[in-house]
Amino acid sequence: MAAVGPLQNRPRAANVEPVVRVLEHSLSAAQACPYLEAEQATFETLVMVDVSPADVSQLLMRGWRRFGPSYFRPVCPRCDSCESLRVNLDGFDPSTSQRRVLRRNADVRVSIGEPTVDEVRLALYREWHHNRESSRGWSPDQMDAQGYALHFAFAHPAAREFSYYLDNTLIGVGLSDETPDAISAAYFYFSPKFASRSLGTLNVLTQAAWGRSRGRAHLYLGYRVEGCASLRYKGAFVPHERLTSRVSGVQTPQWEPLPPNAP
Repeated sequence: MAAVGPLQNRPRAANVEPVVRVLEHSLSAAQACPYLEAEQATFETLVMVDVSPADVSQLLMRGWRRFGPSYFRPVCPRCDSCESLRVNLDGFDPSTSQRRVLRRNADVRVSIGEPTVDEVRLALYREWHHNRESSRGWSPDQMDAQGYALHFAFAHPAAREFSYYLDNTLIGVGLSDETPDAISAAYFYFSPKFASRSLGTLNVLTQAAWGRSRGRAHLYLGYRVEGCASLRYKGAFVPHERLTSRVSGVQTPQWEPLPPNAP
């Protein structure tokens, strides 16, 4: 299983951490790209258990993302528009517009803990996704409690939830991973009623500040696709770097610093 070479080859102290178990390794058939309308997408997926936060760090550096026990990355043969992006937290300073977002949301309370599933979160997720279906043409999603628990609240030592409240009402949920050297922002959903508050930006800024306070070096933002309006915003958080090429096995990943507003 060449893709997980860094995990298999990393020395482990006896009786300290279990060895990663790969339950499934698959390559999807070409499908409609979720980011670029004219493209076809292919994804490599690993289903694994006993994955430590240090293991997650190794995967993030190689362009993988996690949802529940599944780890995936795009491996499209004709397109490399998906760029893994990470923010350097030591040098990060919010821009003028990002500071306005912080001031606009000074009344929002943030709670950080383990991901959970309940009817409040399910209702908020459905409200948000239904709005995306109407405004952006997304496919319908009939997320139930079991699906939410598997994808968003799967028990994992790296998993974190950033919950955003206004007057004790849950208005946004950010799902992330914390590793020994990084924070990985995996997913965010929010009430469309508060779209004017730029809660997605608030979530990134909150995780950046929290990660830096905990001595983490990077905040991974997943994939930026310049041709996809939903993902282009990630380039506004600087200084940042992008993974220059897809790596396999024990190859060393190369991250390239980008200037502000680089395409």
